[in-house]
Amino acid sequence: MKLNPVAERFILHWGEMGSKWGVNRTVAQIHALLYLAARPMPADEIVETLGVARSNVSTSLRELQSWKLIQVVHVMGDRRDHFITPGDIWVLLRTIVRGRKEREFDPTVDALRAFLASPELAQESPEARQRIQDTLVLMESMSVWTEQMLRLEPETLGRVLKLGAKISEFLPKRSG
Repeated sequence: MKLNPVAERFILHWGEMGSKWGVNRTVAQIHALLYLAARPMPADEIVETLGVARSNVSTSLRELQSWKLIQVVHVMGDRRDHFITPGDIWVLLRTIVRGRKEREFDPTVDALRAFLASPELAQESPEARQRIQDTLVLMESMSVWTEQMLRLEPETLGRVLKLGAKISEFLPKRSG
């Protein structure tokens, strides 16, 4: 597949952003390619299009599958596995947020709960105990909020995002 200039820049940028978010650059580039291609692609075409090693593509495809960002599909008359990603950006957002929550956020909440339940907590300063408790309260609140946002329909979620900080106008003003 020959990439047009904008598609090439999009894929390169997606790779750069992925590396800033802790995702391997090639993984992010493959995801961007599949997103823009809007059709199932076999691994060898991905290799050819991006100019990366077959082993790197295979590893990256497995990682994208583990994140549930791509699926294997079959094309009539072709015995190879083909890969596709949802074209709906809201589906992708939900998948990414849900995956990051499960892999990063939830284990942190579990660890904070374990710290607070530990008999050794008494050896920590009152300030440290309070900060761990405060962190848990924040993380649990963010977890509940994230779950609520993930249940919203895309149109509603879009409106919530546009509303953003303007929602503070509807809340009582704090004195002091």
